[in-house]
Amino acid sequence: MNKHLTITNEVSTALAGGKPVVALESTIIAHGMPYPANFEMAQDVEAIIREAGAVPATIAIIGGALKVGLTTAELKKFAVDGPEIIKVSTRDLPYVVAQKLDGATTVASTMRIAAMASIHVFATGGIGGVHRGAEKSFDISADMMEFAESNVAVVTAGAKAILDLALTLETLETLGVPVVGYGTDDFPAFYSRQSGYAVPMRCDTPQDVAKLMKAKWSTGLKGGIVVANPIPKSSEIIASEIAPVIEKAVAEAARQNISGKNVTPFLLAKLAEVTGGRSLKANLALVKHNVAVGAEIAKAYAAARNN
Repeated sequence: MNKHLTITNEVSTALAGGKPVVALESTIIAHGMPYPANFEMAQDVEAIIREAGAVPATIAIIGGALKVGLTTAELKKFAVDGPEIIKVSTRDLPYVVAQKLDGATTVASTMRIAAMASIHVFATGGIGGVHRGAEKSFDISADMMEFAESNVAVVTAGAKAILDLALTLETLETLGVPVVGYGTDDFPAFYSRQSGYAVPMRCDTPQDVAKLMKAKWSTGLKGGIVVANPIPKSSEIIASEIAPVIEKAVAEAARQNISGKNVTPFLLAKLAEVTGGRSLKANLALVKHNVAVGAEIAKAYAAARNN
């Protein structure tokens, strides 16, 4: 076990006993939503996982320690102090550890820490990918490379709709990452159930996903799996409605010279403003849906590993 990991008793007991554990990120708390919606969400998703019979493991960095599992007080700290807490991707981990800082983990760094702790299922909102205009900016999320590195299945409502979804899918293919439509043949686009891009494979049950996970890793193939789980239909904002809003937000970010890790928080905040909070409600709904599916997949994978 990595000496920098600090794992709660609840999570370590579950891992030792081969019980299902679902990793959760902390950037969505610190930078993805305003307070108090972020704190309520953090508590709700942990409750959903427990009610399903699995164990939640929210991941963050506190005082340089890689924390796997947070207390209620720690969740609230990240919710309240979010804008002041560093957004930490994989490249930032050694610096934040060395300086003994607090950090909110992105999809990439959450995957890496989950893999260190032998947690193989992670539920989030949307993954990062290739940004629009990347042919000039080279702005490609570290999430892409992490999927080629860490043995973690990530349940996500597709890639964030602010990205270039076609190039994101092409990049995942190049890196050898399975992209699985969960009950769908169409890659979901975060707020929207369909993007118009087909997924290369489909699984309809948690057991099917668990079999895929076991097959990939037991054959020695390294890296993650994208489990693309569409937003519930009742919470969807259809692509034709949200697309022009996203275009305007992207153009505004460019005018303000916003780049790097600041792009996504800016765009999500702008979308919430323009849609009168509908995008935030959709975000909450898809996260909870992903967590519920993640818990079932974790249970199925635990059963598959134990057989």
